[in-house]
Amino acid sequence: MKELQTAEQFHEAISGDKPVIVKFYTTWCPDCVRMDMFIDDIVREYSQYDWFQINRDNVPDIAETYQVMGIPSLLIFQNGEKIAHLHSANAKTPEEVRAFLQSV
Repeated sequence: MKELQTAEQFHEAISGDKPVIVKFYTTWCPDCVRMDMFIDDIVREYSQYDWFQINRDNVPDIAETYQVMGIPSLLIFQNGEKIAHLHSANAKTPEEVRAFLQSV
């Protein structure tokens, strides 16, 4: 999963016509650590997406714009628009993440 450092990198990553997934996380979040334990397998399973991650604390304006209230959150973008959002409350297990991706 490629790390995005800036708002500019974020906007460039989401602007293409291919759907991309962006994981919003922080370094102090226990649920983010838990997700990191299983997300690599899911990234391999859903390799049709480009996967990125961005530290929510580094881009609070972007997090607010896209209503990232909890972390970790997975957002799917296409053509610069958010097309799906897995909120943190529903992103605690591999099964929840897979169910979300299968529903998109």
